[in-house]
Amino acid sequence: MYINSLGHYLPAQLIPNSYFLEVNGLTDEWIYSRTGIKTRTKAEKHENTNTMAVEAVRCALDKLPYNIQDVDLIVGASYSPWDTVATIAHKVQHEFNINNAQAIYISSACSSFVNAVEIVEGYFAMGKATKALIITSEHNTAYSNESDEKSGHLWGDGAAAMFISKEPTKQSEGKVVDVFTRGLGNIGKGVEGVYLHPYSGGLNMPYGKDVFTNACKYMSDAINEVLNRNNKSISDVDFLIPHQANMRIIKYLASDLKVDKEKIITNIEELGNTGCASTLIGLSQNVARIKKGNLVGITVFGGGYSSGSMLIQF
Repeated sequence: MYINSLGHYLPAQLIPNSYFLEVNGLTDEWIYSRTGIKTRTKAEKHENTNTMAVEAVRCALDKLPYNIQDVDLIVGASYSPWDTVATIAHKVQHEFNINNAQAIYISSACSSFVNAVEIVEGYFAMGKATKALIITSEHNTAYSNESDEKSGHLWGDGAAAMFISKEPTKQSEGKVVDVFTRGLGNIGKGVEGVYLHPYSGGLNMPYGKDVFTNACKYMSDAINEVLNRNNKSISDVDFLIPHQANMRIIKYLASDLKVDKEKIITNIEELGNTGCASTLIGLSQNVARIKKGNLVGITVFGGGYSSGSMLIQF
């Protein structure tokens, strides 16, 4: 599979840590020392998961080496939807009048982007698609309770898009070498660790310690799994993009894997936790830094629980 074009969209509104002092009593120092977050993106009143998804696709069109009408598979990934019927995939299909595409929506919490890539891999393998569009979009602040001291200050909003094809194109950004996913609903607090009940409690993380412990373990396990399957070691990776949940998790991961901090791509300090969009946003933000021949690793962990990883050769 070959990446054809990338794009991302971030709301202009940035909420500083100081905002939360009056909301839930947490200081800037307390939040930053425990999360690594200084600001987080927040969608405006006229924005939602669908509108951000459309803008992310629009940002990827300039470098797309074919007409968007050639797309025959659209996979939308999110756990914070605007509409669970007309999903982000359908909204994008409508907005760009993509006539002959299958449109589906998937969610596996913050690992959903990697799951979406694996779904595309399956469609390609079955001969049911040749050019796919993956959109990740999260409107966390629509569901989060800012007054919640445990997790109200964590969440940011944003979206990203990836055009990906079965065969290489003249302007391919990189090749997906391998992708790995794993459901982990049977471990730890599992389905209780992070939850989003739209009409009963919203977005919450009541068991942060359990999430932290399992994210550290399974993000490390996931990237090692995909490396071992391809006879690679972590020293072969030029850039590593972990899910942007907490800077302490990212630092633990770097230490456990023995990865130089210069190789770790992060955006959590400015954006907060942008859910399943975080790693694709990070890839899109930094693609200009990545040189031909570089190997990029992505590793994720999602509430529920789930994990995944992938390797991209540029």
